[in-house]
Amino acid sequence: MNQLRAEFMFDFGSPNAYLSHRVIPAIEARTGVTFDYVPVLLGGLFKLTGNRSPVEAFAGIKNKMEYEWLETERFLKRHGLTAFRRNPYFPVNTLQIMRGAVAARHEGVFTQYTDAVYSCMWEQERKMDDPEIIRTSLKDAGLDADKLITRSQSAEVKEELLANTQRAFERGAFGSPTFFIDDDIYFGKDRLRDVEEEIIYRLKTNKTNKTGKTQ
Repeated sequence: MNQLRAEFMFDFGSPNAYLSHRVIPAIEARTGVTFDYVPVLLGGLFKLTGNRSPVEAFAGIKNKMEYEWLETERFLKRHGLTAFRRNPYFPVNTLQIMRGAVAARHEGVFTQYTDAVYSCMWEQERKMDDPEIIRTSLKDAGLDADKLITRSQSAEVKEELLANTQRAFERGAFGSPTFFIDDDIYFGKDRLRDVEEEIIYRLKTNKTNKTGKTQ
């Protein structure tokens, strides 16, 4: 029996990706399935698809952003998330910290890095496109900032992040958070219920997906 694959395409710049990151561990605990985190460039996906951020796309639409925030508050309450703060520097250029995520995986500190950067971005309200703040934040988290920053500038890391983004686009992604259960795509934090239900269904039924793999 082949292993079911659950993937999370993320960019630190998305508050909804942060909220998903905080909810995913509970889904993993309930289902026994571990999500594979895939760093992508949200700006790159926007360019490839012609998409825009909600702040830009909904600008000037009366009541729309107010409702989006209401849904966020409901999500926070539903999942007991109390640490979230709106980043005053949003939107933040995430290129360096996304390259850092790829570098962190190569250095074997991916989970620690991801937790630290998400916390700095969406709990501690830090300006995570400032090189010195990035360096200080990584050191505060007990990470080797110099090694990670140096590796993040390597051609290998840069190419891997671009390749991740291109593959995500080719599979149908247009933003973050995007989830794949094998080859089936789900977009947005509010699809996490569907993602969990699909995982449980496939585990119970050994469902065959589009590629013919038996779960």
